[in-house]
Amino acid sequence: MKKILISLILILSLVLSGCDFLTPHDTDEMGNESGSQNETSGSDSSQSGDTSGSGGSSSNIGSKECDGETHADNDNNGKCDGCSISVLTELNFFVLNDFHGKMTDSGTQPGAEELSSYLKQRAANEPNAIILSSGDMWQGGAESNLTKGLLVTEWMNELDFVSMTLGNHEYDWGEEYIEANCELAEFPFLAINVYDTETNERVEYCQGSVMIERGGIEIGIIGAIGDCYSSISSDKTEGVYFKVGSELTALVKAESEKLRGEGADLIVYSLHDGHTKSTSSSVITDGYLRGYYDPSLSSGDYVDIVFEAHTHRTYNFRDLYGVYHIQAGGDNEALSHAEVKVNFANGSTVVTDTSIVSSDVYDDFAEDPYMDLLFEKYEELISDANVVLGTTSSYRSSTYLRKLVAELYYEFALKQYGDEYDIALGGGYISIRSPYELEAGEVTYSDLMMLFPFDNPLVLCSIKGYHLRTKFFETSNSDYFIAYGEYGESIKDNIDDNATYYVLVDTYTSQYAPNRLTVIEAYRPDFFARDLLAEYIKSGGLE
Repeated sequence: MKKILISLILILSLVLSGCDFLTPHDTDEMGNESGSQNETSGSDSSQSGDTSGSGGSSSNIGSKECDGETHADNDNNGKCDGCSISVLTELNFFVLNDFHGKMTDSGTQPGAEELSSYLKQRAANEPNAIILSSGDMWQGGAESNLTKGLLVTEWMNELDFVSMTLGNHEYDWGEEYIEANCELAEFPFLAINVYDTETNERVEYCQGSVMIERGGIEIGIIGAIGDCYSSISSDKTEGVYFKVGSELTALVKAESEKLRGEGADLIVYSLHDGHTKSTSSSVITDGYLRGYYDPSLSSGDYVDIVFEAHTHRTYNFRDLYGVYHIQAGGDNEALSHAEVKVNFANGSTVVTDTSIVSSDVYDDFAEDPYMDLLFEKYEELISDANVVLGTTSSYRSSTYLRKLVAELYYEFALKQYGDEYDIALGGGYISIRSPYELEAGEVTYSDLMMLFPFDNPLVLCSIKGYHLRTKFFETSNSDYFIAYGEYGESIKDNIDDNATYYVLVDTYTSQYAPNRLTVIEAYRPDFFARDLLAEYIKSGGLE
């Protein structure tokens, strides 16, 4: 009887012990653990990643210790070798890139109303959700443009974005508006490589990285902008310069090492740059990556996953070192999702799922009621956005609209400056954005602002004949559109390379140094291509 009593006491003591291996959690082979861990994480692209699930009810969950000892997972099966609880914490990243202020529905895609509901639902249902941006969030849609990004930034606050990397189009209105949005934002702007030309220090409105915590896991996010100077009007970046190439690589490596030293278990690289053509989900050679992303960042374990932007391409692939690169198009066509599991017992990290979430997925979601409150708050600034200007009797393509803008430039030049100058042509680099076209029917100012969002004022310029001929009349650039009249027709085949001619362009074209344009006179600073087009539509030009 005494032996039986001793046996019962031993069994009871085991049941009550710290290892907890007789609890129901022992049967849970695939757990999602929310414990803390300060060991440096590594990238283990060979791990199968099939260890998702519930963390169970063990008293050790959320603890670094197992019966007084540190949790260990030497066989890397996702469970503690001693107590068998899950040592995996699942993180879910949702990333927007090149949103371009697409706040309201269009004929081709949903707006932020549906996207907002989708992200809120995923954040509520997914373990340790993290929402961030890789840049170009503001410029594009009327509601954002008319508030100079403030409406979008406030929406991002509502959704608990953890960071936003600066993109080239954040500079379209100048640094003062970045600073204004920075004051409003409840999250940091990231750009490790944007420096002040006077102080040679990083600009004050952004930082190199941010450390956040989810489920006990420390996540370092590094942000950088690519070599995007050619995509920004030069007058908007006079006070800053970007460190790119090897300088950028050195900055990211040093920042990664600093974050690892501070306890980062995972390093995310949010890069406003990307591939120039679509890629499949297959492994890409490191030679393909050169030019915007240094492969040594992957091979040296400096980053664990890269969210990219700028090129508006859609891809989702692993490089030779197992690091995923993801970009989800642009203009609210999609967003990136990545599920990452961090093993807080041995420091390994594995990306278990990556995907591109098409707008078709959230198109049918109910509109977030918060959006009505947001639009109401900014009503005074955005009230003109949906005023009907007139109608277009038929579908108007991208090419048609850009040719029309060039013609309007030329006609404006004749009216404004024709009495004093012989105008050779009007036009230049004329870019158009999503949705790239006008459907037949009513046209609002919001429609035009999405098509021509750029705030580039009109300027009368002089140009030598050689550059007029090679950069305009004989250009091979498919984004250059020009229009001219009798005078232009009379000179175009017999241009004197050394003579001076006069053209009407906007500041994006005039500030492009190779065009060799000299500004003679600038028109109003608040009057742009879309305004010329609006006046034309009001007069019945498209009916």
